[in-house]
Amino acid sequence: MFVIRVHQPGGPDALCVEQLPLPMPGPGEVRVQAHAIGVGRPDVLIRQGTYKWMPPLPAIPGAELAGEIDAVGEGVLSLQLGQRVLVSARDLAQRGGCYVQSIVVPESAPYNLPDAISFNDAVSLPNLQLALALMQAASPGHTPIPGTILITGAAGGVATMLAQLARYYGFKTIGTARTLEKRVFALSNGFDVILDANPLTLVEEVMSTTNGLGVNLVYDHLGGAMFPQCIRSLAPLGLAISYNIITGKPNEDLFGLLRELLGKSLGVRCFSMHTFDEDKDNRRKLMCKAIDLMSNGQVKASPSVVMDFSQVGQAHEILDQGLTLGKIVLKPH
Repeated sequence: MFVIRVHQPGGPDALCVEQLPLPMPGPGEVRVQAHAIGVGRPDVLIRQGTYKWMPPLPAIPGAELAGEIDAVGEGVLSLQLGQRVLVSARDLAQRGGCYVQSIVVPESAPYNLPDAISFNDAVSLPNLQLALALMQAASPGHTPIPGTILITGAAGGVATMLAQLARYYGFKTIGTARTLEKRVFALSNGFDVILDANPLTLVEEVMSTTNGLGVNLVYDHLGGAMFPQCIRSLAPLGLAISYNIITGKPNEDLFGLLRELLGKSLGVRCFSMHTFDEDKDNRRKLMCKAIDLMSNGQVKASPSVVMDFSQVGQAHEILDQGLTLGKIVLKPH
């Protein structure tokens, strides 16, 4: 079978398409033949060798794949040949591993996929799982209080899931995007309002959009100059959640900023899905909820950019340049 491996961290050219023997499942294991493979930011970090949970080199990136079980090991009872499933690296002993034509995993790892969810859409389910976890992180009681949410980078895969989920919970959604194409895409995928992704004008535009009230909740994955402005855009008792720093660490003293805005009693949280690494029950409940929401049509996967397995380098170039609209999907022919 063909796999994509990284031997020496680097740019997109560090991704090597190679041939390895087809793996065979052992006792308590199943083999899944991939029909769709998701491409995302953790894959870039593995390629660059900077992922905090880096697998050993040579490493196979890839956080999710969807396909069919085509072999079962001895003692497997809950899964069967031909069953449609999703595999997420969040349920494996080591992150990565999904840039492959076939993968062997423990019987307990795959999620059953209803016929209502296509393979291409299924690889967006981990984004929806993450969005559900982010919503959970915003409220100690796990029940968000409706208001207005600001979500930066509105055309991204997680952002569009957050917007749809926010609407499901009764929030109004404000997003940011850099280009007209991204604004149109975001508005068609769950956002109510899209603002220019300019930190210098963000606060003024948010306050104008909310009649001077500000937003109750912020989800930011950009960092840099944007995150402090997100904090300034909050309403009293608002919460800003950082779940990535694509443009680097914030460029201000955040504690000093919170003291400057003390009259608002604001909160800041740094979030990682790795918080749930040792919380299997909650992690899997979140994914099952994601599957239910998508299969019932309450949340939809955004249109995917489908590319051939051999175009993985081009897929990573798109991610590196910030040109992603929705989810990139590799077809493992």
